[in-house]
Amino acid sequence: MKPVVLDTNILLDIFVFNDERAINLKQAILGGDIPAVASQKTALELTDVISRPLFKLDEVTQAAILDQWQSIAQQYDDSTLTPAPWKCQDPDDQTFLDLAYHLRPSILISKDNAVLHIASRAAQEDILITSDYNAFKI
Repeated sequence: MKPVVLDTNILLDIFVFNDERAINLKQAILGGDIPAVASQKTALELTDVISRPLFKLDEVTQAAILDQWQSIAQQYDDSTLTPAPWKCQDPDDQTFLDLAYHLRPSILISKDNAVLHIASRAAQEDILITSDYNAFKI
């Protein structure tokens, strides 16, 4: 099975919003049925985002989310990743592209338009970039 990279907005849907569209993905991740992957930079972004006042998450809840995600996802060292040949308009999203590129063939699930814009080029490298929460079944 292809490794699955989840952008921060997808992790929010899974761990913060409990979005119904992400329920199958969440179950597959929690059950260990798919190889979910992360890196230090992706974890730092999640840490930053869930700490924002907008989400109204206390420190205990934030720590629980991070601990759960880090215990599930296989961790990769950012310094060893092969950089993707394309650059994202949003530098914060580049690390997700680099991780998916390094692990190709892989799947990157994101709702970010800047990331999705690269999908056709990524497909040439055997990377599926999609907003489909059920893409892990492919």
